[in-house]
Amino acid sequence: MTSSSQDKILIVDDQPVNVQLLRRKLEREGLGVETASSGQEALDLVAREQPVLILIDVMMPDMDGIEVCRRLQASEATRAIPVIFVTARGAREHKIEGLSVGAVDYITKPVDLDEMVARVRTQLRLVSINREMVDLQKRLDESRRAALIGAVTQGIAHNLNNLLAVVLGYVDLIKIQHNKPELVKNNAANVEKAVKRIAGVIKQLNLLVVQTRPPASRVSLQQLLDNSIARYQAAFEITAPVTVTNPLGDLEVEVHVESFEDILSKLLINAWESYGPANAPADAAADNAVGASRPIELRTGAARSPVGAEAFAIFIEDRGRGIAPEIRDHMFEPFVSTKQYVGVGMGLSIARHTLRTLGGDLTVADREGGGVTATLICPVEQKK
Repeated sequence: MTSSSQDKILIVDDQPVNVQLLRRKLEREGLGVETASSGQEALDLVAREQPVLILIDVMMPDMDGIEVCRRLQASEATRAIPVIFVTARGAREHKIEGLSVGAVDYITKPVDLDEMVARVRTQLRLVSINREMVDLQKRLDESRRAALIGAVTQGIAHNLNNLLAVVLGYVDLIKIQHNKPELVKNNAANVEKAVKRIAGVIKQLNLLVVQTRPPASRVSLQQLLDNSIARYQAAFEITAPVTVTNPLGDLEVEVHVESFEDILSKLLINAWESYGPANAPADAAADNAVGASRPIELRTGAARSPVGAEAFAIFIEDRGRGIAPEIRDHMFEPFVSTKQYVGVGMGLSIARHTLRTLGGDLTVADREGGGVTATLICPVEQKK
C-alpha cells in the first residue's frame, strides 16, 4: 500500500480469521492496517513499510512471534517499533517470556476487541510522545550547534582582532625604532609570538570542527605521562615537579600521542594557574623551584569508557582557588575563561571534544578539601 507507514498497524497471524477480526475492528476505529501470515513475511514487510505498531501471534509455524520480536530488537532500524503479543498462551511465564524479549504488552485470546483497541491507542500515544521528544531533541541539538557556531565565531573574531592589534602595535614600534637594532629585535620577537598565537587559535578551531578520529599509535602510559609533563614544563617554563602516582605502570595504550600530550599539558597548566599570580618575583621563583605552594598531583587508575570499553583514567588535582562560580556551568563552552590573556579560551572545549572523538571524556569538579580535580578517561584501545 502507498499510505504512510506511520498510519499503519501490522497484524501478524497465521490464522486468516484472526487477522480479519482484528483488522475490521481497527479499521472501524479509523486506523490503517497491514497484514502478514508468517514471521518471515512480517519481517520483510517491516523492512519495506516500517509500521508504527505490530500486533503478532506468538504461536506460528516456522518462525514464532518470540523470534520475530528478537530479530526486530536486534536491529537499530526496528528496535523502536512497539510489539504487542496476541496469543492463547496466557500463563504468567509466557507473558514474562514475551515481555523479556522486548514486547510492550500482551493480549490473551479470546480477544476483547474494545480492550485491544484501548491498548493499541495507549501505545500509539506513547509513540506520538516519543516522536515529539525526538523532534524536540533534534531542534535542541540544532540550537546548540547554532549557539556553538555563534560563540566560536565571536570568540575567534575577538581573539584574532586583539592579536592582530598586538602585531600592528609592534610593527609600528619597529618602524619608529628602526635605527635601534636591539629594540627592533625585541619587537620582532614579540610579533613572532603573537603570530604563533594566531596560528594556535586557528589550529584549535580545526581541532574543534574535526569529527573523525585522529590516527592512533601504541605507547606506554608512563612514557605518555613523562612526555606530557616535560612538554608542560618546557612550554610554560615551569621547573616545579608534578607528583605522579601511576599504579598502571607501563600499560600500553592506543592514543593519538600529539593530541593527548597537548591535552594533558594544558590541564597541568590550568592546575598551575589555579593558584593565581605570585605576589612577588621572589615568591614566583620559590614556587617554581620546589612547587611547594603550588602542589599538583597526577594519578592514574583503571576505568570504563562512556560506552563500557576498557579504559584508563588520569586524575589531575590541585589545591588552588577552585572553579570560579561565573564559569561553573559554562567552562566547556568555547572562549569561556577567567584568564585575562589575549588568545585563550578554547582549551577545555578542545580537550573534551578530542577525548570524546577518541571514545573517552573529560570532567572537571571541585576537589574535596579545596581545589579542582580534572578527570580524563580514554579507552585503552581504539575501535577500528
